[in-house]
Amino acid sequence: MAAAGGQTLGRSSFLRAAPNPTASSSGAAGVKLGPNGSAFVSSGIPDLDRILGGGFLLGSVVMVMEDTDAPHHLLLLRCFMAQGAVHKQPLLFAGPMKEPRLFLGTLPALLSSSKEDKRHRVMGAGATSDGRASDEGLRIAWQYKKYFGDDKTSHLENRDSKQEFSNDFDLRKPLERHLLNPQHMECVSTQDVETLSDLQDRCSTFLSKLPRKDGGNLSAGRIAIQSLCAPQCGYFEKDWEMVSFIRSLKAMVRSSNAVAVITFPNTVLSDSFCKRWQHLADTLLSIKAIPDEDKDLAKLLTGYQDMVGFLHVHKVAQTNSQVPVILEASTFSLKLQKRRSLVLERLNQAPVDGSSGPSYAASGSCSSSSQGSQLDF
Repeated sequence: MAAAGGQTLGRSSFLRAAPNPTASSSGAAGVKLGPNGSAFVSSGIPDLDRILGGGFLLGSVVMVMEDTDAPHHLLLLRCFMAQGAVHKQPLLFAGPMKEPRLFLGTLPALLSSSKEDKRHRVMGAGATSDGRASDEGLRIAWQYKKYFGDDKTSHLENRDSKQEFSNDFDLRKPLERHLLNPQHMECVSTQDVETLSDLQDRCSTFLSKLPRKDGGNLSAGRIAIQSLCAPQCGYFEKDWEMVSFIRSLKAMVRSSNAVAVITFPNTVLSDSFCKRWQHLADTLLSIKAIPDEDKDLAKLLTGYQDMVGFLHVHKVAQTNSQVPVILEASTFSLKLQKRRSLVLERLNQAPVDGSSGPSYAASGSCSSSSQGSQLDF
C-alpha cells in the first residue's frame, strides 16, 4: 500500500490531454467528422469550408444558382471535383456536352505541389553544394526529441505525409494525369437527352456502392451535375420531371455517404419552379459576376480590383439539430489570389471621403458643441 501510495503521489494529476483523432477526422481520406454525428467533405475552397462550418455535409444536396453573364459557377464545380480526385473519392459527373470526360481535363492542379517541389529542389541544391547541410538538419531534428518526446516527434514527422482535408488549387494549371483515375470517375452526357431516367439510374448505381455508415472508416463519393436545366438538354421543358429527379436524388443521397452538387441557370426557370428547386436544396448558393468597370461599386468596396464576383449563401445544411446555422455574413467577395487560387472574403466598405460628405468620426462625435474636437468627450 505504501509503495502504491508513493507511486500515486509521484505522478501528477494534471496530464496533457492527448489529441483524439476520431474527433476531427475519420479513417477515410477527405472526410472530417463534425458535431451531432455529422461528417463533411471539402468543397475544394478552404474559405468556403470555414464559412459553411466544415464543408459540404455528407448526405446533402448542394445547389448553385448560375450567373448568365459569366461562368463563375464552373470555378466552384471544378474545385469540388478536383478535391475529390486528390482524395481518390469516387466521382460521377454529368454535363450538357457531347464528351463530358473532356471536362476532367479542365480541373485545376494543386497549388501546394509546385511550392513543395521548388522547396525540395532548393534543399537538394543546398545539400549538394554543402554536404553538411543535411547533417545539420538531422542534428537539429534530433535535438527536438528531448522537448517533444518520441510520440510527439513521430507525429510531427508523419504530419506531412497525411493528406489535407482541403487544398488550394491553381486555376492556371491542369490537374496531374495520375490523379484522374478512370476507375473512380464516371461521366454522363445530358445533351440532347429526352429523359432523366438514364441519369437517375446511373446515380442510383453509383450511390449503391456508398451505403450510409455512422462512424468507422467512412468512404465518401461525389456527384457533380452541371447546368441541370440547360436549354441544350432534351428534357429542358419537362419541369415536373426535373423536380422529380431532384427529389429522388435527394432521397438517395440522404441514405448514402455522398454529396451531390448541382448547378442550374435559374433564369430559364419560371418563378414557381425556381422556388421549388431552392426549397429542395440542403445548401443553397448563388454566384454573381462583377462588371468590368463599375465606378460606383469600386468607390463603395475595398479591394474591388481583385474581385471577380460575389458568392451569396442562402441556406446551409444541418443534421441532428434544430439550431439554425448563424453565419457571420451572407454575401462574400470572390477573389483570385495572385490570379491563381480562389479566396472568399467578407465585404468591406471603403472609407468615406471627407470632401464628399460627413465622415464617420464627425458623425460619431460625442461632444455637444459643434466647435469642439471630434474626439472631445
